Amino acid sequence: MGKGKTVSLIQEKIKKDIETHPIILFMKGSKLMPLCGFSGQVVSILSELGVDFESRNVLEDEELRQGIKEYSNWPTLPQLYVRGKFIGGCDIVSKLHDNGELEALLK
Repeated sequence: MGKGKTVSLIQEKIKKDIETHPIILFMKGSKLMPLCGFSGQVVSILSELGVDFESRNVLEDEELRQGIKEYSNWPTLPQLYVRGKFIGGCDIVSKLHDNGELEALLK
């Protein structure tokens, strides 16, 4: 029974983070030191666009790591949210960046 409560608490925390920060990236590592190539690529794209964003390191918190996957119903990390909307992971963000749609989404 305790586990269900924990899941709902982490889901509330994730929801609050997403609602509080206009652009937030759930990633492995930090924006100063990404700890996986995919997270690093998304950080690089956002930095190239001059976007100010918040990040959460899922490696520091196993509940967050699992919780964000359940929250988005998306199995991989990183995960980018813009104004409360799930944008996608590295492949989707890269594709949107390549075709110019990401910059429009971020403005």
